[in-house]
Amino acid sequence: MSNVVNAAVEKLNQKIGSFGSTAKFVIEDEGAIMIDENGVRAGDEEAEVTLFANRDTFEGILNGSVNPATAFMTGKLKIDGSMGVAMQLGQALS
Repeated sequence: MSNVVNAAVEKLNQKIGSFGSTAKFVIEDEGAIMIDENGVRAGDEEAEVTLFANRDTFEGILNGSVNPATAFMTGKLKIDGSMGVAMQLGQALS
């Protein structure tokens, strides 16, 4: 996995810890991150929702400089799957 994914896993574990549903972040050209009841880890498994973003958008969401809803509305964040789970994840990240 890339350094971006490894750093993101560490930061997300601090922010979220565990999550009641399954979500996957796919970071363009970097890799994928799984978030579920076991915590956050690098991985590319089935999930209730998959979020796709480039590195800049993903890092902005993590550090709070990019609003996930705005990123979605402008096409910088794409979501496949449960919008409800995506919204729960957005709340956990804020």
